[in-house]
Amino acid sequence: MRRLIAFPCNGDRLLGSIDAADGATGLLIVSGGNEVRSGAHRGMALLAASLAARGIPVFRYDRRGIGDSSGTNTGYTGTKDDLIAAVAAFRAHAPQVARIVGFGNCDAATTLALFGRTAGIDAIVLANPWVVQHDDTLPPAAAIRARYTQQLRDPATWWRALKGGIDIGKALRGMRKIAATPSQPQTLADDVIAAIRDWDTEAHIVLAKGDATAITFADAARHRRLGTRTTIVPTDSHSFARAGDGAALEAAIVAAL
Repeated sequence: MRRLIAFPCNGDRLLGSIDAADGATGLLIVSGGNEVRSGAHRGMALLAASLAARGIPVFRYDRRGIGDSSGTNTGYTGTKDDLIAAVAAFRAHAPQVARIVGFGNCDAATTLALFGRTAGIDAIVLANPWVVQHDDTLPPAAAIRARYTQQLRDPATWWRALKGGIDIGKALRGMRKIAATPSQPQTLADDVIAAIRDWDTEAHIVLAKGDATAITFADAARHRRLGTRTTIVPTDSHSFARAGDGAALEAAIVAAL
């Protein structure tokens, strides 16, 4: 049974949803970006219902300034207190839960890696963690490199080039980004990888194989020799929205639980 729960966070009111079950291990879902707790295409709501049917209680919530919650949206870097409040609410409304596993996609995964221990979370499942320090008009270099490699192997790419169907200016900007030496250290990637390493065996990574954010994280993890357990889902959908993606994501989460 799904219930709505209101709980406080620094003078604001957050709204959450609990899919009740009797299990002693519960899943706390943190929404990424500016998504409401139901997730893209209602993916997180569907995941919660399916896991609850397996006996796993699931708690989701809108952080401050998002969806049904009051307050100011400060982005993922300012959500530590929201996470702490959500964990406390989950434990209060599901007192049989002895172990909480946090799950998040994109910058929600980054939130869990950085702040999950402080919030009292016991283990984490991180999908496509966000490790890009600064935004610009092009994807990260690792994602551009992977895309170019794939396209150059496809004869159709060369045919499109001959017919003028490729934006040469954009391609040149992408190649310059690949060749450029970073002007400053990737401090966010360093912080996130170090945080994941500190979780040791209580961390599990899930990556959408063709997703730019996942490719960028995998590149950062490889360069920093991160050996955390990783599940690769054969999709290019960042939100695991393609046919079969939801089942693959759920299987990875259940394995971690």
